[in-house]
Amino acid sequence: MVPSTLFAQVPSSPRSVKVINEVRPGLESQLKEKGLAYGAPVFIRIFKEPKELEVWVKKGRSFHLFKTYPICTYGLGGLGPKTKEGDRKAPEGFYGVTPDRMNPSSNFHLALNVGYPNSYDRALSRTGNAIMIHGNCVSIGCFAMTDPAIEEIYALADAAFRGGQGAIMVHIFPFRMTGEKLKKNAKSGWKEFWGDLKEGYDLFEKRRVPPEVSVENKRYVFR
Repeated sequence: MVPSTLFAQVPSSPRSVKVINEVRPGLESQLKEKGLAYGAPVFIRIFKEPKELEVWVKKGRSFHLFKTYPICTYGLGGLGPKTKEGDRKAPEGFYGVTPDRMNPSSNFHLALNVGYPNSYDRALSRTGNAIMIHGNCVSIGCFAMTDPAIEEIYALADAAFRGGQGAIMVHIFPFRMTGEKLKKNAKSGWKEFWGDLKEGYDLFEKRRVPPEVSVENKRYVFR
């Protein structure tokens, strides 16, 4: 049984309740077609290029790709991680949405706060906050989706939390971390950083389970 205290931690608004009631039947049908369940744990991956957000849903011990959504924009700063307030860049790295980071009354329709800055960012004294996945299809540093897309993403996250998931991992990459892509961007000043991201990327690709991520000596460590 899921503790009732968890439900109290998942915020809602008349808007979010209305949206979830509208999109839930369609999502349940689409999930069922793939052998997946509404309310199961979810995992999110974001690729700045080619502007895609993936939602994965857990079945058994691993996660399965449910749907890929187009991203309208992720800001004006281009590839590379966010390092300071006002740089118009969206972060890259390993983040997480908790129930208290859901915003059912966002000025951008609905929103999920990805949790920037994380412990890695803080270790490097990076600044900025309130980086969201949200609707309205406009942004200067968040991941902006169409309203229909954020409605589905929000509903899946809400259902996962109410199903007992404590945090939804959000992995954000500049691109799919293949050897070819890294070679193409080898002259970037973020080459070493992207190499660290690739380790986490590869672990998920191999096991279809998000790795445990910590920070040691200002670097990501995976277990």
